[in-house]
Amino acid sequence: MALVTNKKIGVLMGGLSSEREVSLSTGNAILLALREKGYNAVAIDVGRDAGEQVRKAGIEVAFNGLHGKYGEDGAIQGLLEIAGIPCTGSGILASAMGMNKIISKMVFKNHGLLVGPYLVVDVRKQEQLNEVPSIMAYPVVVKPSSEGSSVGVSLVYTHEELRSAADLAFQYDQEILVEKYIPGKEVQVGVLGDRALGAIEIVPKNVFYDYESKYKPGMSDHFFPARIDKEAYAQVLEAGLQAHRALGCRGYSRVDFIIDEIGAPYILEVNTLPGMTATSLLPDIARGVGISFPDLVEEILRLAV
Repeated sequence: MALVTNKKIGVLMGGLSSEREVSLSTGNAILLALREKGYNAVAIDVGRDAGEQVRKAGIEVAFNGLHGKYGEDGAIQGLLEIAGIPCTGSGILASAMGMNKIISKMVFKNHGLLVGPYLVVDVRKQEQLNEVPSIMAYPVVVKPSSEGSSVGVSLVYTHEELRSAADLAFQYDQEILVEKYIPGKEVQVGVLGDRALGAIEIVPKNVFYDYESKYKPGMSDHFFPARIDKEAYAQVLEAGLQAHRALGCRGYSRVDFIIDEIGAPYILEVNTLPGMTATSLLPDIARGVGISFPDLVEEILRLAV
């Protein structure tokens, strides 16, 4: 495939969020892939002076390898839009909605996607935690509203454990989610352009797909295609694409589901900037349909420019 641009490309990585280390891995993998393809690509470890960094680097296109706050939430997207620099991935609004699990759940429900029972708890109204037993049975999952990579997430089996799990989640956000734990298969759908590439099943070695399971080699098994029946597979692909479109995502995304015992796909979230590391799921899905990692990176770039 011929180069889609001869412009100078800045690979944004690192950043200021709790997912900095993951972003560095993602960014360096993208950087190597672009250079392998012959692109003029440079690394930018994004700090508080991101605007000045971008200006000094003289880049003409940004490949966003950031994760978490300021990278996935529309902040860097807005800065680049003001500067007139094309950027890979979704725009300001889709990024902001995708990062905020509360807003995205409201959008998903409005579009008819299956969303499990949940409660939003504000740090100023923590007495709301007492409502949990009347709304849903244990176990429950407690998580910050705007973090990724399972940062600050706990699986809680009793009401006595709920307080400490909430305290952990409140370290990252002013609002947290308490969600009903739905037993089933963890399945992720990869979307590229406006096409659902496929669905991969994750079997973590830990109790759930936590940070260690996601990023430590050998801590989860990946099965592609997901080991679900043909009808459920088609249904989850359609739901993944529907979620991508509902938020107004562009370029690429990864949509996470739990497939319950009857094959119903309960949506968890849309990752507008999915990981691109050696153990990441979107590259796994792409390989499963014959797209190499360098080709995947180039296609994401092509979709941006």
